[in-house]
Amino acid sequence: MQWRNIVALLVITIIIGVSSYFSISPIERNINFGLDLQGGLSVTLEGRPTKTNQVTAESVENAMNVLRTRVDALGVKESIIQRQGKNRILVQIAGVKDPEEAVRLIGKTASLEFRSPDGQVLLTGADLVDARGELNPLNNQSPQVALAFNSEGTKKFAEATRKYKDQTIGIYLDNKLLTNPKVNSVITNGQAVIEGGYTTLEEAVTEAALLKGGALPINLEMMEKRVVGPTLGADSLAMSKEAGVAGLVAILVFMVAYYRLPGLLANVALVVYSILVLGIMAIFGATLTLPGIAGFLLSIGMAVDTNIIIFERFKEELRTGKTLRAAIDAGFNRAFATVLDANLTTIIAGIVLYYLFTGTIKGFAVTLIIGILANMFTAIVLTKWLLKLMAGARLKNFKLYG
Repeated sequence: MQWRNIVALLVITIIIGVSSYFSISPIERNINFGLDLQGGLSVTLEGRPTKTNQVTAESVENAMNVLRTRVDALGVKESIIQRQGKNRILVQIAGVKDPEEAVRLIGKTASLEFRSPDGQVLLTGADLVDARGELNPLNNQSPQVALAFNSEGTKKFAEATRKYKDQTIGIYLDNKLLTNPKVNSVITNGQAVIEGGYTTLEEAVTEAALLKGGALPINLEMMEKRVVGPTLGADSLAMSKEAGVAGLVAILVFMVAYYRLPGLLANVALVVYSILVLGIMAIFGATLTLPGIAGFLLSIGMAVDTNIIIFERFKEELRTGKTLRAAIDAGFNRAFATVLDANLTTIIAGIVLYYLFTGTIKGFAVTLIIGILANMFTAIVLTKWLLKLMAGARLKNFKLYG
């Protein structure tokens, strides 16, 4: 049993080390970086009145909501959309591949209309609840936009297809005819498809984003457009990485020097923690910004603090004469309430930051919350399991703490 636990500890440590090494490259490729780390597009727009709407505080706010919906529908994370002065809007989008296409998406009015053969407007974009770009499921090749209407739109569309059966209904976007399909049957489920007008899936996705976002309440005139570089700069970003690595190495050395073997096992759990946090961010498409890095480093500090609290309780139990295994169980049980309370209060603070703020502050909150949840797993589950394996190995010749 003793050698089995020793072998298990060695094998687990090697597996964790090798897995972590080979995980770094995939994580780095798939993680998103914010505007401050990779640059992007910055556009300043100024509101102009339309025939029906004046430029007011409300109309500018509504325009910002439409822009935010459009950008989010394209899968762009951590975009910055904020008001400047009375009638200007600043839009910053990280890592855009096609600035001209992004500008077109931002400023387009996106007025959708379904018209009868004689030009009568049957439905508008106001009747939509969803629009998505996709490939035709029948051939998985032809791009199309699938539409879903609200209850009122469903009634209107059913009536329109009933009235104009065997005729055509034109679908117009900003008064431009996209398609003019023939009505073959009465459609009562509130679903429609725009097809035939797209050469690529990206075009369909962009059009769907415009339709889902709705029409802009006012016209937006572009006052400035520029491609911006990372606000940190390459040198500053490299220095930040070096500082982070140096700090992490110092923590690892301290844990081993002061807590000896338990500290080494805690370092193994800390490596798993770091890979776990970055891996979750990569999988769910979270965006890493400078405040996000700060949140990650803060959560690392909390993870180390959690281990210190547990180990100090562990030492106290050993001094009372308990066996190693009993001291581990008692130490974790005594530390659990303190650790849980500290982490829960920080999670609550992170949730408040996420819902009350926008942009990079949200990135900080997301990274912090993910880090704390990962910390609870690695410190309470993984570290405890490794310590029990250590206890089973009966390593009497090792000093367990400084």
